[in-house]
Amino acid sequence: MSKELIENINKELENKSTQEVISYFLTKFKNVALSSSLAAEDQVLTDVILKQDKNATIFTLDTGRLHPETYDVMDATNLKYGVKIDVFFPNSEKVQELYQTQGVNGQYESIENRKNCCNIRKIEPLKRALKNVEVWITGLRAAQSITRVDMPLVEWDENFKVIKVNPLINWSEKDVWDYIKENRVPYNKLHDKGFPSIGCAPCTRAIKEGEDIRAGRWWWENPEHKECGLHKK
Repeated sequence: MSKELIENINKELENKSTQEVISYFLTKFKNVALSSSLAAEDQVLTDVILKQDKNATIFTLDTGRLHPETYDVMDATNLKYGVKIDVFFPNSEKVQELYQTQGVNGQYESIENRKNCCNIRKIEPLKRALKNVEVWITGLRAAQSITRVDMPLVEWDENFKVIKVNPLINWSEKDVWDYIKENRVPYNKLHDKGFPSIGCAPCTRAIKEGEDIRAGRWWWENPEHKECGLHKK
């Protein structure tokens, strides 16, 4: 994938709405997929995408350590839109090895352990999910983290060898919730309990007033380390 092509796509879509960005990729590419964590941003994109194409590919990663509320919103989403989100699970043998080597909650002991857990439960399943995908749509927003402020609308993801599209990159948190309310989009009820960002249960907590919106993810680590490997620069 040439750098020039990515730059040209970014220029073409620079002033387009999120709906227009989604339409561009759904019509010009065959293998397009949204990876959904079932958090608010991904729920917005699920609504936008399925309103354009009921047969669009949407998948999620079930790490085996998700909150019950996450399964609830998955079920509600399937029912509302008449779909079944694709689910990718980690390799069971690798999970058993993980338990044998670092126990149930070894992710708290070191960044290396935590990233090893993320690799087995998230990265490897994501590689399988993206195997035949040309365009990977994500719900990333620049305001979510210091690791995301420079992300463009469209980029080439060298790690997974796909075109990566971030249609909500310039959305504010208010934009997200206004859309959810106006379109009656199902959302994870943990958002009502102080969880702006939701991942695995052991690695996600509610945030305190005044904290950064990503403060509840891997809260025992420094902010510049707070990516699991799904979204490398």
